[in-house]
Amino acid sequence: MWLKPEEVLLKNALKLWVTQKSSCYFILQRRRGHGEGGGRLTGRLVGALDAVLDSSARVAPFRILLQVPGYQVYSPIACGATLEEINQHWDWLEQNLLHTLSVFDNKEDIASFVKGKVKALIAEETSSRLAKQEEEPEKFREALVKFEARFNFPEAEKLITYYSCCCWKGRVPRQGWLYLSINHLSFYSFFLGKELKLVVPWVDIQKLEKTSNVFLTATIRITTHRKERDFSMFLNLEEVFMLMEQLADVTLRRLLDNEGFDLDPDLQEPSRITKRDLEARAQNEFFRAFFRLPRQEKLHAVVDCSLWTPFSRCHTFGRLFASDSYICFASKEDGSCNVILPLREVVSIEKMEDTSLLPNPIIVSIRSKMAFQFIGLKNRDDLVQSLLIRLKQVHTDHPVHYDTSQDDDMTSHVFHSTSMCSDHKFGDLEMVSSQNREGSEEEKSPRPPSKALRAVLQRSGSQSLDLRMSREQIKLSLWNDHFVEYGRTVCMFRTEKVRKLVAMGIPESLRGRLWLLFSDAITDLASHPGYYANLVEESMGKCCLVTEEIERDLHRSLPEHPAFQNETGIAALRRVLTAYAHHNPNIGYCQSMNILTSVLLLYAKEEEAFWLLVAVCERMLPDYFNRRIIGAQVDQSVFEELIKEHLPELAEHLKDPSALASISLSWFLTLFLSIMPLESAVNIVDCFFYDGIKTIFQLGLAVLDANAEDLRSSKDDGQALMVISRFLDHIKNEDSPGPPVGSHHACSSNDQGPYPVIDIADLIWDSYEKFGAQSVEQIEHMRCRHRVRVLQGHEDTTKQNVLRIVTPEVSFLLEDLEEIYDLFKREHMMSCYWEQPRPLAPRHDPSRPYAEQYRIDAQQFTHLFQLVSPWTCGVHTKILAERMFRLLDDNMDHLIEFKAFVICLDIMYHGEMNEKIKLLYRLHIPPAFTENDLDSQSPLKNPLLSTSRPLVFGDSADYQKQLKQMIKDLAKEKNKTEAELPQMSQREFIQFCKTLFSMFHEDPEENNLYRAIATVTTLLLQIGEVGQQSSSPGSCSQEGEGELLASVPSPEQDSVFVDSDEGIVSQDSQAFPEEAEGDWTISLEHILASLLTEQSLVNFFEKPLDIKSRLENAKINQYSLKTFEMSSQSQPELRQKSSLLRR
Repeated sequence: MWLKPEEVLLKNALKLWVTQKSSCYFILQRRRGHGEGGGRLTGRLVGALDAVLDSSARVAPFRILLQVPGYQVYSPIACGATLEEINQHWDWLEQNLLHTLSVFDNKEDIASFVKGKVKALIAEETSSRLAKQEEEPEKFREALVKFEARFNFPEAEKLITYYSCCCWKGRVPRQGWLYLSINHLSFYSFFLGKELKLVVPWVDIQKLEKTSNVFLTATIRITTHRKERDFSMFLNLEEVFMLMEQLADVTLRRLLDNEGFDLDPDLQEPSRITKRDLEARAQNEFFRAFFRLPRQEKLHAVVDCSLWTPFSRCHTFGRLFASDSYICFASKEDGSCNVILPLREVVSIEKMEDTSLLPNPIIVSIRSKMAFQFIGLKNRDDLVQSLLIRLKQVHTDHPVHYDTSQDDDMTSHVFHSTSMCSDHKFGDLEMVSSQNREGSEEEKSPRPPSKALRAVLQRSGSQSLDLRMSREQIKLSLWNDHFVEYGRTVCMFRTEKVRKLVAMGIPESLRGRLWLLFSDAITDLASHPGYYANLVEESMGKCCLVTEEIERDLHRSLPEHPAFQNETGIAALRRVLTAYAHHNPNIGYCQSMNILTSVLLLYAKEEEAFWLLVAVCERMLPDYFNRRIIGAQVDQSVFEELIKEHLPELAEHLKDPSALASISLSWFLTLFLSIMPLESAVNIVDCFFYDGIKTIFQLGLAVLDANAEDLRSSKDDGQALMVISRFLDHIKNEDSPGPPVGSHHACSSNDQGPYPVIDIADLIWDSYEKFGAQSVEQIEHMRCRHRVRVLQGHEDTTKQNVLRIVTPEVSFLLEDLEEIYDLFKREHMMSCYWEQPRPLAPRHDPSRPYAEQYRIDAQQFTHLFQLVSPWTCGVHTKILAERMFRLLDDNMDHLIEFKAFVICLDIMYHGEMNEKIKLLYRLHIPPAFTENDLDSQSPLKNPLLSTSRPLVFGDSADYQKQLKQMIKDLAKEKNKTEAELPQMSQREFIQFCKTLFSMFHEDPEENNLYRAIATVTTLLLQIGEVGQQSSSPGSCSQEGEGELLASVPSPEQDSVFVDSDEGIVSQDSQAFPEEAEGDWTISLEHILASLLTEQSLVNFFEKPLDIKSRLENAKINQYSLKTFEMSSQSQPELRQKSSLLRR
């Protein structure tokens, strides 16, 4: 165990301790009298002393000391009762600390660093032990208080767990604490007087990996868009990395993957996530992937036990998994023995007598007269009780009965639902449409065949037996022998022997049935009697986009196969695809589903093919068949990593393994069916139904390995594609009893000579021999990591496309535009982090066009406006932001997209003066300006505006002359305006003036600007009064100018604002009575011309503005502004609750 460092003098302990190992900074010692064969007198005395001492005073026989060169004082940092225990601590120090200490120049820093690290390890070890025992949550509460104080997150940011570790900054490690919360990875360090805070949102992480650097062997590297951060010296690095994987995966699925979010209810309530939940989620995902069970299946218990295996006449050690509807067993030795027991197949679960040979045994009996004996079960009584409860529930939901009729293909007992026909033959179900259906539709949906399409063709063809058929009989005989010993239902023992039989190729007559058993689609089939028939009735005849896509692809599905050269096969394919689209509208129909379904129909009855398709799309290839094919891209990325691992020379030659995606993506989407002769590809499908996606990975590696030399010599991607295509097109199946059917997607090549033929059985066996060691658990871990990369790749694509659309329309530099986009996206994300979903602010929807995927509502827009807008108006900024939002929300959906936001920002920073004034003008007329957003204070109460003396340009003659010329110019300019803006009323003008005065606050030229705007305001008020008295306010003829000017008050009479005893009151109640207010108007041209008369105002609106400093401040303050707003919102609620409690 680790010890709190305390100083000791080594010279006083030489007689009691013997040095076993030493390094530059550490010494491992053994206490005399322990571990010695005979021992001298000193050793015997020390051993006797230790033996007679009280247990609390005894000294551990092994210890590790910290020694700093040149110092006589040493510090014990670890002790152990056994040599094995102390060696574990020594190895940890060598791997994690020894090389790190060389970077320190000061010896005191070395001692301080090691002591701090050991203390942190002790705290973490204690915290971990307490968490497991669930005794004292005070430690966690203490860490939570520190987390909230250090990072100032809202209360909704739930802390999951924390760890002591080091964060590397260059070559210098910073000892501190790593906090993992539901939305962020945070690190805090206060070391040698320096404080370091790091906050990384999970949604920003692009890569998460275990790596090593120059000093350490085990490091977790976090890669974001611009930085890489290394964290090391964890007490349990594997646990930390697993939690990081889970948190990153959960957060990205919740915020970026709309389809995955809808399918996983756990993602929809992140505030309930705990460390235990994440560990259970990882275990649950492994369980479903390993046994390829439905996504909704929830794991309840995992227990170590042993299963009696009659074929080996012994008990096989492994683990029992109990879930909602299944009991599963997996041996510890991979592939030795796996069993899947659907509870609907279980007849009874009974406890047997406990003996020394059979400890805690239970017997699980199934309907096919087999029984499974499990022994060594801990908490057997609780486990059996929970299993019996779920067994009763399953039988209540899906009652079954045992049918002893013989199956046509397998001559075996089969189980059926009470409401199903006895032989599962879909032909017994009437699928013809209702009587009111049109005749053409009836012709389109003829009565489906009662057999698989292959069986129908064989009946009509009657081929003679040859050598291939004799091989088929041998295979069939081997399988029948296997069924007798290992079982013939879905509950069969799945061993390495089964895998070898599958790799040889399943006999044609058994293929459809074994696909059903291996995928467990047969359970779905038996549990949903009549479901497919109802789907066909409901879906056939309905026309929509999905059915149009299906119709387009019907005749492209295995067109070279006789089964799909007539209406029988085409109609069956149409029914299955349409029924599935109706069954799962989230997927609907995706290209490549037609090829897969065609092959399923060749070997399975129509309803069976439907449930096989359900198993493939929803369990075995999750997220493959949707709009973005995320699952296929994730596996493609995993495949690239496997290439680098298993074929490094080829990966190095290719440089960019992603170039293989154009070749290999179809391998995953169609299971090699589209690029290999059909009679060969079905053998791969056999292995896929038995081993899952692992089969496609290892087959892909085997194909590349077989062509590695030619691929390394290829000059470009086109030549590499020809190499692979020619190889795949020449893969044959010597054992296939049917006629060869070529691949309709294979590329033709102009071969100069005959190409060698490759047997599919040899290729499959080669793939298992060379690349079959990859376990399901390893693949799932890689999938989890690569899903982060794929989703972030989609985000990068979205960002680049949005910037490409926006860049031509603005004057921002590209790097500034990227920063603005990141702020815009982060504002959207922060609302998703901590706020309840608002109806006006929908989640990220990747199905929308790129520019519309991220949109913000008025509240989010106000935050961004306050952070990056140059038009800061103090408390008036929020009102200005609300008006700006209403102006940009042209479609009235209460949401705006990035393009609208950045264009208005571009006008504020780079627009000419007339563009800025026009934008300000539009902010103060409808629809931006409404009666509800008026300030309660008068905008003209600023003392600088309050004056009893008149505001003049000069003498009275100049004043009249300027006004006359201005009206004439505006009348001419107005005729040239194409789209005339509405004129501004007096009330709107007052708000416009307030905005201008607020914008000038804290400007270096503040006083000059106030004087200038006061002058302009006076002039505009007088112009508005002139227009009010004119019969034609919008224009002024030359003959009427004198009359208009005669009515203009002279400068001596001008007193816009006056002081009173009650305060500074606007004179608009006198000069502009209420009944005439509707007639007082001013136009944009009036305002612009008036502002141009003051040079200080012109300078203010035309001075260059730099957005970089605001962007830097925004990145720092965006979180704090959001936190402050949420805390201020919670204060009234707390006060209200406290007042209610007092009552």
